[in-house]
Order: sequence, then structure tokens, then C-alpha cells
Amino acid sequence: MLCGMAVLCACRRNSSEEKAIFRYNESAGIGTLDPAFAKDQAHIWVCSQLYNSLVQLDSNLSVQPSVAKRWDISPDGKIYTFVLRDDVWFHRHALFGADSTRRVTATDVQYSLSRIIDPAVASPGRWIFNEVEENGFRVVNDTVFQVLLKQPFAPFLSLLAMPYCAVVPREVVEHYGSDFRKHACGTGPFRLQWWEEGEKLVMRRNDLYFERDEDGSPLPYLDAVAVTFIIDKQTAFLEFMKGNMDFMNSIDAGYKDEILTRTGQLKPKYAERIDMVSLPYLNTEYLGFRMDGGNAALQDRRVRQAVNMGFDRRKMIKYLRNNAGTPGCRGIVPDGLPGGGPAGYEYDVSRALELLEEAGYPHGKGLPPLVLATTSGYLDLCKYIQQQLGLIGVEVRIDVHPPAALREAIAQGKCEWFRGSWIADYPDAQNYLSLFYSSNFAPDGPNYTHFSNPRFDRLYRQAICESSEEHRLHLYRTMDSIVTSEAPVVILYYDQILHFTHKNISGMRSNAMNALDLRHVKKLR
Repeated sequence: MLCGMAVLCACRRNSSEEKAIFRYNESAGIGTLDPAFAKDQAHIWVCSQLYNSLVQLDSNLSVQPSVAKRWDISPDGKIYTFVLRDDVWFHRHALFGADSTRRVTATDVQYSLSRIIDPAVASPGRWIFNEVEENGFRVVNDTVFQVLLKQPFAPFLSLLAMPYCAVVPREVVEHYGSDFRKHACGTGPFRLQWWEEGEKLVMRRNDLYFERDEDGSPLPYLDAVAVTFIIDKQTAFLEFMKGNMDFMNSIDAGYKDEILTRTGQLKPKYAERIDMVSLPYLNTEYLGFRMDGGNAALQDRRVRQAVNMGFDRRKMIKYLRNNAGTPGCRGIVPDGLPGGGPAGYEYDVSRALELLEEAGYPHGKGLPPLVLATTSGYLDLCKYIQQQLGLIGVEVRIDVHPPAALREAIAQGKCEWFRGSWIADYPDAQNYLSLFYSSNFAPDGPNYTHFSNPRFDRLYRQAICESSEEHRLHLYRTMDSIVTSEAPVVILYYDQILHFTHKNISGMRSNAMNALDLRHVKKLR
């Protein structure tokens, strides 16, 4: 019997090795497979494999069809009409009866989007439908669905590409209730096979998937996707280097010098084994001033501007991040997204000293210490800024918090100066500029600095209703320039996506939102 078991295990191993299984690690962990709660990269990535929304974003961040094959927008910009495909099927599930599946209809879309705004669900994505009329989700017939807006909102179509808007089957969701989080059922290229929380998640190829490649062959090509949850990033890096993982996203400070040159290139010794792809990431890293905080000196624009000019961003990126990113010498809107202002702050010690003197703090004399709240992951950057500002007489004290505690402290207004970042929810500059709209004050909105400017607010309201893209981008650039001039934030850098794969992996696609698109991936055996 023991011999028989050994042979069986060997056969299973050989069978597994013949499958094209794509493996990656998610150190942040996965807490749910319900797209209504896909609020961060870890959950967005896995939900993108399991579900589809009405539309999707391509590599250029352009909106493309998905469950909807086409759409029309009314002349007043308030009615969106979607025509659905008739060949989209849910993953097989016993609750669908004898056929174990069924076709997606407009009623499924209505249910899925209405669920996001249901207070009982408490989805963190509820805000994306703030501009939708009450009862604004309408079923015209099985294949036609409409959304009615209160007023025109130009970025709305790209919001519908978010995983929050994924189509889910009512009977499965309501059968499992809150346990739907671990019983995923969608329409995506992969279906849930097995999930042991904190250990491993396996998704298998969905043989009912509706999309095909340019030659008409069915997608996806992979047989399965396996996700591990190794928390220690150094350990995960070693597993990738040993070939036990196919893909690695970004780099950690602990091993950046091992794999990258000082100029941000893949080291030659790895060039025959590994491919690296880099592209702009819609993520702006910054330091935010609380505009109505307790440090009176920070209420003076000249002090904030002096801080902006008092350290060298270009050296910081080169030596502390191996050129992974672009120095933040413009406004809040990052590279890869139209609508940003042309000018920002460069390193200028002489001008910084002049501004401090004009503000009544010559060489920093009399200026109270600035307390900078951050996390351990950004301590090296903050220490660099501390040292540089010290040379012009600005004393910086660093206060290190756990990430969750820092987020809460920032939201509650307990930090006078803090490290923050903003990763785009959708590819429109308005998403970044919303951080400075006075009606969005934290903790209820994303305006963590409590910046308030009447002209900015007026332009912001005008821009979100503007149908002309050219005029809207002009308004965005003007708003970005206002924020830059008033300096409620210190832009550190615009992030960069780094994807590493082994040579036997091809066909990976991404975009500046750092999407994980595995539909076209092939893995050589």
C-alpha cells in the first residue's frame, strides 16, 4: 500500500508540473474575495482575476468594453446607456441548478451596483456613486442597463472599471451572506478553487470565459494562479530568486541594492534569468501640512515653501531609491496622467533662506521644531529630509507610528506634518485634486491637510461638470498650480512600477494603475 501511495503522489506531482501555474506572493495578505471590499492593491489584484465589470481599462488607461460591449452618453452627460454582451456566464455553482451556471443580465448589473451603495453592506466603495441619482440604476431589458447622474461627471466611466463595480450573482451572494467573501463567484478569467487564509489561494482557469485573443483563441492561457502569503519580504524575494515564484512586484529597501544598479537598471548578473519592466505609477508620495494645526509657523506659506526648497529630491531618489521613481518637482498630479501643472519646487537653499527670513525666522532662528509623523518604511527618506533641512536651520523631529495608527492619526487631525501617499482610484487628475477641495475635509473625505481656497473650490466644481476635455484639463492645471503655490504639501516623488518575471513568462500586461492582467500570460514548461 505504501508503494502504491508513493507512485500516486509521484503521478500527481508530474501532473501538476505539466500545468501552467502562475505563482506570486501577496505579503499584505487577503481578507476577502468580495469585490465590494476591494479597496487596496492586494484585493484588487485577486478580484480582477475572479470578476468583470461593465468596462475595463487597457494598458493606456483608456476605457474598453468588458461585460458591456458598447455604451452611449446622453448629450447632457447625465444618462449612460450600456448594451451588454449576451455570452457572459457566471462561474459554475450548484446554486444555479442543473446547468450549474447562467448568463449575466442587466438585472445582475443593477443588483451588483445597488449593493455597493447599500448601507447594510458598508462597502468602502460607496463614494464612487455619489453623483448617481436616487434609484439611478435602471434595467431597460435583459441586455440594456442605464445609470442616471445628478449632474455631468466626466470621470464617471472610468470609475465603473473599478473592482467595486464587478458583476456578482444575487442568489450566491444572498445564500452565503457575509461568507460570500470566501465563496467567490464571478465571471472572470479564473475561478476560485481553494483558499486557506494566510497560507495559499488557488484560482483555476474559467473554461466559460467570454474574451478571446486576436486570433480568436479563448483566454486565459494559464491553467491556474497560485497566491502565497509570505509576510517577510526578504523571504519572498529569495523564493522568487530561487524560481519558486514567477512574478515579483516592486522592490523593498532590504534588497533593492542586490537587484538594481544605482541608476535603477537590472544588474547584469540577472539579465539572463529575469526580465524587468518599469512604467510610471499613478502614486504620489508627499508630506502634508495640517493647515489648521497647532504649529502657527506652518500657517505661513513662506515657511512651507522654504521646506519645499530645502532638500534635494533628485539626490534622494538616486541614492535612497536607486532612481525608482521621479523626483517630485511638480504638483500633486503624477507622471502618466494629463492635467498636472508644469512647475513645482527645486532644491534652492538661497531662496529657502530668504523665505525663512521674510517669515521672521532668519536661518531658522525662533522657528519651533517641526514634528514629522511617518512609518518605519519611510524612515530613511525622513532622516534625509531632517538632515537637509537642518542645514538651513529648520529643526525636524521624526515621530514613527505603525501604519494603521498613522492613518487614523492623520484622519483625526492629530499630526501637524505627516507622510502620506495617494494612489489613483481612477485615471483622472480630479481624483488627486479632490485632496484639496474644502468640502472633502477629513475624516469624512480625503482632504487631510484641511486646505481651503475659494478660487480652487470654484474651479473644482466647474471642472467636474465640464464636458470638453481640453477645457477640463486647463482647469485641472490651474488648480494644480494653485496648490503648488500655496504649498500645503511637499511632493517627494512620483512612484514607478517595477515588475520582475522569469524568462519563461510572457504576455504580462499592466498600466499606470499597476493592474495585474493575467489573461494573456503564457508560461513555458
